[in-house]
Amino acid sequence: MTTASRISWPGPPTGQEDRPSPNAGVGDGGRPERLAEAVAAADAPDTVFALSRHGRRTVVTGGTGEAPARPRDRLRYEIGSATKAFTGLLLAHLVDSGRLTGGEPAAALLGARRPPGRTPVTLAHLVTHTAGLPALPAGFYPRALPAWRTNPYGRYPDARVVDAFLRYRPRHRPGTRWRYSNFGVAVLGHALGAATGADWQDLLAEHLLAPLGLHDTVPRPAGDGLDAVGHDKDGTGTLPAFDAGGFRAAGAVRATPHDLLTFLEAHLDPARCPPLSGALHAVRTPVLRRGLGHRHVHTVAWFRHPTDGGPLYFHSGATLGQQAFLGFRTDTGTALAAVCTRRFRANDPFVSTAYALLAEDR
Repeated sequence: MTTASRISWPGPPTGQEDRPSPNAGVGDGGRPERLAEAVAAADAPDTVFALSRHGRRTVVTGGTGEAPARPRDRLRYEIGSATKAFTGLLLAHLVDSGRLTGGEPAAALLGARRPPGRTPVTLAHLVTHTAGLPALPAGFYPRALPAWRTNPYGRYPDARVVDAFLRYRPRHRPGTRWRYSNFGVAVLGHALGAATGADWQDLLAEHLLAPLGLHDTVPRPAGDGLDAVGHDKDGTGTLPAFDAGGFRAAGAVRATPHDLLTFLEAHLDPARCPPLSGALHAVRTPVLRRGLGHRHVHTVAWFRHPTDGGPLYFHSGATLGQQAFLGFRTDTGTALAAVCTRRFRANDPFVSTAYALLAEDR
């Protein structure tokens, strides 16, 4: 946990949203050889690296396993915590459209019986990981352990997530410290449902998936044979489809690489989707800085790192048997969606390779 500062969302942003460089030239749509190297480095049964540069796409697929019946880039992959980029954009849209402010106390929305404290946990605290919540509820582990390698989250349903939040008493005043929390974003999903009268997945479908044309993105296993199959660390044994349980807003989305690129391309050019343009601009704006010298910068949906040309936005994610990396840069007009079907392991090269590929783009 680290001290956070300059948390001012909702309200005027703390800094200017980044703008594309006037000297950013149109590239050749990608680097097939470099993408192929990244696919090989992932060392997973199924891997896809999909890059878009100024709208021109290059997609390279491969893997150590037998090629599936459907092309790898047409399968839906579990993106795990990268789901938070969708949930952050959803909240930004609900605020931009005037349905919410972001300052609503989450406990009140979820039916707390006792009055909120002097500084209640708000929706903005939850989305920025400053609510003072742990990564997971304390009661999560005893319930999850019997199914730790197959279905731990599925044993912790919606009602338990909400109840654990209403019982929890943060050790630090909300808004003062940053701590990455699956628990907090899961609670945010339930609070959004309570505030709007619609479940998180229905809000996602109506306000994000439909306007963006993400027809191959779903919040749960579809059972149609189009979902990629996850694998264990050595890439040999298969794993069941991920069940997010009550943590859907923090990790349930699965999508094709092409849908993920469409999602990222909208962030590069918000004008392409007028219903979401305000929110797409908002999630590129820094709202929180933390760490020594405030080096770590966050928006309501993305980690934001500097490069020589401009900021790089990214979020990674993993389920029991799959991994994903999403990132984009406005200075080069580049977006990268990378996915693979292998459980994360020590010194895993997948995320670092994807990050480096996007960071080195010119």
